[in-house]
Amino acid sequence: MPTKDEVYEKIRDALVDALGVDEDEVTPEATLTGDLGAESIDFLDIVFRLEKAFDIKIPRGELFPENILTDPQFIQGGKFTEAGLEELRKRMPFADLTEYAKNPVAQDFGNLFTVQMITNYVLSKLEEKAEQGSSEGSS
Repeated sequence: MPTKDEVYEKIRDALVDALGVDEDEVTPEATLTGDLGAESIDFLDIVFRLEKAFDIKIPRGELFPENILTDPQFIQGGKFTEAGLEELRKRMPFADLTEYAKNPVAQDFGNLFTVQMITNYVLSKLEEKAEQGSSEGSS
């Protein structure tokens, strides 16, 4: 399994290619939309590049949750409800929602998508893949 640094480097390369940004702009804290200028169409490209770089499958909506911002059960008055935050925690266990939960403005949702969050996600997928590989080998 690759090290955390190796994973980060591959993610940085994928983001540089997908978004046309400089390597030094891709820091762990950088947000995809705010800092790196990603638009919704770019998320498909990023997912494709990550799948290819790490030989993993990223189910639609898993890394970048869909429909969560349009569900009135989850968003009221422009903010995530408790149910909405709970749904985010379920769908995005790889994201640190601690600060965001203090003022969960829906418009700021995109700022959760940092390079570090993607690194955490890919690491969790690689661990999953390694576990599946070792359990298949032991049967």
